[in-house]
Amino acid sequence: MSLTKANRQRLLELAKNSIQHGLQTGRPLTIDLADYPAELILPRATFVTLQINHQLRGCIGMLEAVRPLAEDIAENAFAAAFNDPRFLPLNADEFADLTIHLSILTRAEPVAFSSEQDLVAQLQPGVDGLILEEGRRRGTFLPSVWESLPEPQEFLRHLKQKAGLPPDYWSDNIRIYRYRAELIGED
Repeated sequence: MSLTKANRQRLLELAKNSIQHGLQTGRPLTIDLADYPAELILPRATFVTLQINHQLRGCIGMLEAVRPLAEDIAENAFAAAFNDPRFLPLNADEFADLTIHLSILTRAEPVAFSSEQDLVAQLQPGVDGLILEEGRRRGTFLPSVWESLPEPQEFLRHLKQKAGLPPDYWSDNIRIYRYRAELIGED
């Protein structure tokens, strides 16, 4: 589902407003879903990625659609700015330099593969987002991660590390799910 240009811009503004509201109140922006068109209140899974000078500053999201799209963006924008455990909470001085990127995910589908080599051969750089599961370990990379890890084998190795596994780990119990993302970003 591709959003209209106006609704894409509206979601970017909503993310920015939720972060501004968070700077002022310490809470995410509460929205009234009645103020949004139908395409922005359907349940969708999203990630909000924040950057300053092209460096990651926060990234939080959901892999399953559990909230209306507009609400998910408002909540995840706040969480990326203030609750990403890898970073200190965003401060007002950083706000002016912030770049916001939104990823609206499709439903994740299982990938069938017979070996690690078979899996790597099926990967579509720049297109696939992946979820890796092994026992209780889980990690995901959005399709945008291909920009920094363009080789499928390296993408998979780093995803294993993100899930807490050694980069050369392999098991017949590994499960992989693939999703796509509609990317919305500030230039």
